[in-house]
Amino acid sequence: MADILVFIQVHGQADIVEAEFSPAATLGDLHDKLEILAIAVDDGTFIFIDEAEEHEAGERHQPLRHLKHGSRVHVARCKRIATTVHFLDQTKTREFAPGARVRAVKEWAVHVLDMAPKDAAEHVLQLCNSAERPSSDTPLHQLVQGHHCGLCFDLVPEKRVEG
Repeated sequence: MADILVFIQVHGQADIVEAEFSPAATLGDLHDKLEILAIAVDDGTFIFIDEAEEHEAGERHQPLRHLKHGSRVHVARCKRIATTVHFLDQTKTREFAPGARVRAVKEWAVHVLDMAPKDAAEHVLQLCNSAERPSSDTPLHQLVQGHHCGLCFDLVPEKRVEG
């Protein structure tokens, strides 16, 4: 069976590292590969595969069942990211896994704010106190600063040109 290619994203680093694994890869194989790539893993580091809610933990021989071709492996300092969304006079907060994407936060916010689909389509998430609007496929751990495990978004109208 051919090796599978995965993409490794590390908390606080913009670069994405590619790595190959056997389809029968174990947690020990993952830790060994991270060490070879000079990616530090210690007691304060959590490894998530794709948008999994739980981090990879266990014995070295434990198989990585969720690892597949094209997976993103997130090496994060946060086990959960406390995420706040402001919209008009409402504020909602929920914790997400570090590998969750901005689109998942928007979907959740639209649901808890009971927005109409048409209104939701016309709004985007913008980082609080900034003009930055991360793309919908950005993992949350890429947006947190330092060891702070929280994010704040404003749900704002997307600017569009009408003619």
